[in-house]
Amino acid sequence: MSDQSTEIDNLLHRRNSWQRQEERTRNLSLLECNNKPTLDHELPGISASLYQPLSGPDMKRIADAAFEVLAKSGMAVYSDTAFEAFRAAGAQVDGDSRIVRLPRALVEDAIESNPSSVALCSRDGKNDAVLERNRVYYSTGGTAIYVLDPDTGERRRSTTKDVILNARMVEALDNIHAFTINVFPNEIEGKDDIDVNRFFHALDHTTKHVMGGIYSLKGCRKVVRLAQMIAGGAEALREKPFVSFITLLISPFKIDDDYGEMTCYLAREGLPVVVPTEPICGTTSPITLAGNVLTHVAETLGGIAMVQCVNRGAPGICGSVGSVTNLQTMDHLGGPIERAMANAAVSQMAQHFEIPLYSTGGTTDAKTVDIQAAYESALSSMLVAMSGANYIHDIAGLMEADLTVSYEKLVMDNEILGMCQRVLRGIEVNDETLAPELMIEKGPGQDFMMEEHTLNHMRGEFFVPQLANREKRESMASSDDAMARAKAVVREIRSMRPESRLPANVREQILELYPEIRCQRVRPRSDKVERRPDRERPSVIYTGVSVSPKPAPASDRSCPKCGHFGYR
Repeated sequence: MSDQSTEIDNLLHRRNSWQRQEERTRNLSLLECNNKPTLDHELPGISASLYQPLSGPDMKRIADAAFEVLAKSGMAVYSDTAFEAFRAAGAQVDGDSRIVRLPRALVEDAIESNPSSVALCSRDGKNDAVLERNRVYYSTGGTAIYVLDPDTGERRRSTTKDVILNARMVEALDNIHAFTINVFPNEIEGKDDIDVNRFFHALDHTTKHVMGGIYSLKGCRKVVRLAQMIAGGAEALREKPFVSFITLLISPFKIDDDYGEMTCYLAREGLPVVVPTEPICGTTSPITLAGNVLTHVAETLGGIAMVQCVNRGAPGICGSVGSVTNLQTMDHLGGPIERAMANAAVSQMAQHFEIPLYSTGGTTDAKTVDIQAAYESALSSMLVAMSGANYIHDIAGLMEADLTVSYEKLVMDNEILGMCQRVLRGIEVNDETLAPELMIEKGPGQDFMMEEHTLNHMRGEFFVPQLANREKRESMASSDDAMARAKAVVREIRSMRPESRLPANVREQILELYPEIRCQRVRPRSDKVERRPDRERPSVIYTGVSVSPKPAPASDRSCPKCGHFGYR
């Protein structure tokens, strides 16, 4: 074994210091305090390492190669702040070429100082996500520029209304643990106005954690200020961050000015920032899966090093978004099984370094919610979840090589994720679940239908789908298939009256501070709701779907300020 490999082992052992344990204990206490009563297989954050495409020697070889690439080839860094931070930390820099070579010791120190456990908080405390080791959470994502219109089924450009409806959908779908803002508001023309519109409407319509990509430094600063207003101050936001941010490392091995400056700003603010990389096999990385994984690992370690050079201890999250090239057209693909395999391998490497991971799963190249969408999304979701990837984005609703979101697919993926959760929970083996004494007591030829043991376990042992139709052919209505049921859930959520998830006074202050936000009238949050008798309907009853309809009178659906409305 080389001296460098021994150094890696020693580095990983040192990470179990008392500071790391204190950090992990504090984050896990969030889960202990906030877990809501639910079936075991619905609990977020299940630990899993059921699929490991890399062996132990493979991981060490990739780690050594990543350190070598960063030290010998380095990264092109066009952000002045990042460039100077690297220089100050001891990197070898070339001002003419902007190439920064990162000594192994610098990268190892960044791994050491980056938190091994990062808490992404919800605002109501019911959906906190602690990213560490092999804990698994699911989220939307993609920043698609199109949606499949829920009325016509036709593809159209996404708008602010779709940001709102997606947030409302995620709030209702229990197997989607966080909202990564998944559509782009195409009607917002000013680059500096995009971020504040996306984040405001997301936070206004879901209490789950909100993560999003950002488009300008000025826009990013607005969002941070907005979040601080909601939290009650900068320190309160750092203590329980209910927003996090995605920047980007441009493959191969480039940190551009815009994303670099935004990453450095967020690092200084001490807020969770994802530094993902998106190498594509055959174009921006070697064509082999091993070469793609190495590119992922080296690039995102470079991003973690940037965060730590700016602010030691800041919560950096490594990221893997890469994929495979269509060799006939050289286009990016969303649904290949090899994409899931590569992301699973990066998951192993993140666990090897003990760095929280933002991963990718559930994607498809299908243009409609069809059989292709089902099998590509299900296989991808299952593989990446079984690898123990921490925060799997894109895993619900996304299609067409990450360009389009479907509301019906969002609901169907929620059910697929319920199945994934059941797989991750595994088979519990103990005296109670084995039930040998019961078998002996019953003897041969006797059934177990009326036994107390059956009644005790019948609800929690199995995942019961609500979209899949398990009735016999003779009992099934012709229009009661999975798609029809998914459409019904979308209709039900859309029919509910929009309700702000923000305190009314804070919402008013935000809208006054940022008049560029396209606002809408919504009812303030309230525990007591008066309903017109002719409007009352029973709630939708779906496993994994929590909705309670509150339809709005038509006169309350638009904003007199700008005429914006989000619901039909």
